[in-house]
Amino acid sequence: MDTFENVSVVKKANVYFEGKVTSRTLVFADGSKKTLGVMLPGTYTFNTQAAEVMEILAGNCEVHLGKNTLHVRAGESFDVPALSTFEITCPEVVDYCCSFVE
Repeated sequence: MDTFENVSVVKKANVYFEGKVTSRTLVFADGSKKTLGVMLPGTYTFNTQAAEVMEILAGNCEVHLGKNTLHVRAGESFDVPALSTFEITCPEVVDYCCSFVE
């Protein structure tokens, strides 16, 4: 899906790692949320509350999730369990969509 219909956008940006990772939150009519964002080259560690599906829209990255290492490219996605930590290394700019799983 290239577009989302009938959503609200939270104006305030989510800014992490001194501005190297930014996103905007989309809120859907059913209350579900997604974020659309960009990660600049670097390595970042995230802690999750809810389970997430991270879809890589452009670029590629290496993800360390538990004992697993994943190489994820544009058009691919990976699942992140709730209450977990993952590290992501971006050798180039990565455009992503994060869907929060209830």
